[in-house]
Amino acid sequence: AKGTNIYGALMNGYNLNGESWKCFKIFEEMKEKDIIPDEIAWNILIGACSKSGMLHHCQYIVNQIPLNIQNKIRTQNALIDMWGKCGSIENAKNVFNLVVDRDTITYTAMINGFALNGMGTQAVELYREMPNNLRDHVSQICVLNACSHAGLLHEARTIFNEIS
Repeated sequence: AKGTNIYGALMNGYNLNGESWKCFKIFEEMKEKDIIPDEIAWNILIGACSKSGMLHHCQYIVNQIPLNIQNKIRTQNALIDMWGKCGSIENAKNVFNLVVDRDTITYTAMINGFALNGMGTQAVELYREMPNNLRDHVSQICVLNACSHAGLLHEARTIFNEIS
């Protein structure tokens, strides 16, 4: 675990400093040394994929994540966010549909994915399906952003009035 923690910290530092591409080099180094990433390291790699926007990096990393980690909600939320940011909304929806106990982050990541991919109507529909107790300022901003980009003025006003 010590090796994993050190590599995870290195990857996190690169990610936070806009050098997410270095995370992939660290990952390859870990593989060469037979160091298996833990859940945190995988999620950092998923974050690096989100920032890279490169679908082939995303698929390459996802194909190596063990199922027991892929089935954890933090990882699923990170994957939804990653696929949405990389323009693969179908993959984001597939992961979203697998999440058993959806939380605020799950819904917000999917709403934001729709927003980023010009799917304002779907973002509003999902926001409407989202349980009221899970809605927060971030999910509200994401759905209003989706309305704004899609020209859904009426929906934006309605949601804004519900919030106010």
